[in-house]
Order: sequence, then structure tokens, then C-alpha cells
Amino acid sequence: MADTAGNQGNQEFSTILGPDASFKGELTFEKGMRLIGKFEGKVTTPGRVHVAREAKMNADVDAGGIVVEGEVHGNLSAQDRIELKNSARYEGDLRASKLVVDEGAVFSGHVSVGPDSVKNTTPAPRKDEKRVGAPPPVAQGQPVK
Repeated sequence: MADTAGNQGNQEFSTILGPDASFKGELTFEKGMRLIGKFEGKVTTPGRVHVAREAKMNADVDAGGIVVEGEVHGNLSAQDRIELKNSARYEGDLRASKLVVDEGAVFSGHVSVGPDSVKNTTPAPRKDEKRVGAPPPVAQGQPVK
């Protein structure tokens, strides 16, 4: 009997850094990556990132989805969801539409969760803040140039 879940997982994670791999730098890819070894740097993908239980990652990740089972230090951002499994050890700030934290996961950092957390919107200026490029206020009775 074929293991369809395993085959599907291999298709979903077409990029794999194995247990003997150690990589430093920036990675970009379209589908998904499974990290089993060590990675340091930056990851950018519309796909999913899976950090296996034995993996160690020191990186900022911007992905479609992230699953952490191993050790991660860095900021995580996911358009969909971030899952911290019971074996996860995570330190950093995270932003995601959805967050799932299993009992036993270790997490230290700041969290921003919800659809608005991952939108690339410009925040409204504070009342004491001026907008750059806005015309100065015109006093009554002055001609506009």
C-alpha cells in the first residue's frame, strides 16, 4: 500500500535540507522546504516551511505557512498560519493570520495574529505626527500658491 501522505509531503516540500546539511545565506523558492539540518540567514517563499524536530534555524522567515517542530531563533511571518508543535523551541517575534501552539511548545517573543497582522498596510499617522509631502495648512485669507 502506497503512503500517499508521505508522497504528498514530498511534493509539498520539494526543497529539503537534510540532517547533514548546514547552510548560511538567503533562500527563495516557490513551493515548500523541509529543514532537517541547520540554516542561518533569511527565507522568503509564498510556500510552506517545515522545521523538523532535529533542525536548528537562526533566520527571519517570510512564508505562506510555517510549521516549527525544532529550534528556531528569528522573526517569523506567515500569510496563512504558523504552527508551533509540542517539540518546538522558538524565540523571536511572529506575525500570522492564524497561530496554533501545541501544549509543550516553548515560545519567547511578541505575537501579532489575525488577518490585519500580515497585511502590508501603512499605519495611520499619530495625532502628533505629520505626513511627509502633505501641503501645509492654509490660513484664512491667504492666497493659495
